[in-house]
Parts: sequence; structure tokens; C-alpha cells
Amino acid sequence: MRMTLEERVRAAVAALMHATGESQTDIAAALGVSQAQVSRRQSGSAAWSLADCDAVAEHFGIDVLDLVAGPTRAFEALPEERRRRPGRRGGTARALPEQEASR
Repeated sequence: MRMTLEERVRAAVAALMHATGESQTDIAAALGVSQAQVSRRQSGSAAWSLADCDAVAEHFGIDVLDLVAGPTRAFEALPEERRRRPGRRGGTARALPEQEASR
């Protein structure tokens, strides 16, 4: 089953947030909206606008076409220096359970 454009953008944003360790609050601050607005976009109850997609892509340092192509392409386009490193937590993200167990 093919993903819709909306699904690809939501999945790409989620992948980028995970890869960088950023939270919805971090994305909201970059876009100048509330965390609740980002949450609605990510849940599918509101749509990501073209302007939002452009701003999200710019925030992560990728081309908007990589964002709308989906999570794999968005992750591959993410600059290495933006990626979370083991032991380094970006934004306000929590460590994964397996990371907590190894500390």
C-alpha cells in the first residue's frame, strides 16, 4: 500500500525528530507555532501546509523535496552534524529504553 503525501510528510517529520533527538516543542519553536499545533499535524487531524513543509525542511537543513519524499529520503538527506550521536541528546528528547539500560 502506498503512503499518501500527508502520511509521507508526517513520517518524515517523525523520522527527523527521532534522528536529531528533537521534540514537537522544538519543531513548534522553529515554526513559530504551539506544540499542540505540531501535535495535530503529526496526528493527522490538521495538515502540514506547503509553508510548514518548507520551514521544517529548512530547520533540518534538507531540501523540501527530500521531506515530501518520505522518511527514508529525509533521513538520508539530513546533514551528519544534525544527527544525534550515542550519548548526546538533542532537544528535549528522552533516551531510548535500551540507552537508559546501558547507562
